[in-house]
Amino acid sequence: MKKNKVYQLNEEKFRRLTGVKKETYEKMVKILTAAHLKKKAKGGRPNSLEIPDMLLMTLEYLREYRTYFHIANSYGISESSAYKTIRWVEDTLIQSGEFSLPGKKVLYGDSIEYEVILIDATETPIQRPQKNKDNITQARRKNIP
Repeated sequence: MKKNKVYQLNEEKFRRLTGVKKETYEKMVKILTAAHLKKKAKGGRPNSLEIPDMLLMTLEYLREYRTYFHIANSYGISESSAYKTIRWVEDTLIQSGEFSLPGKKVLYGDSIEYEVILIDATETPIQRPQKNKDNITQARRKNIP
């Protein structure tokens, strides 16, 4: 389907389109294939899209900020199916641990140098009119003859 056209692009254009290298894309496909086989081991209805197309659809969503409606139309599926598929791909890749950001303990290490910039944000009092009964709406209404 669509993955065949995209996969024929050279490395630079592939990365421009998807946001990842081909090696990373293949790694993601392997993780998703394993998770899909585990999910469908008990049986179930086959998906209308192949795993590489699901991943490509998710990368398009993340890269281009397209709406589910537009993505669903370009892949020939319903909007809800596009949402569920993208959500499944994201969750599966996060749960694999291969594509997660380092934790906060890594950031506390001594190997990172920080540059600190201080901004002067002193408070200054604001001049406002004092509140009194004459300015209150109810007090003005009572004084009306």
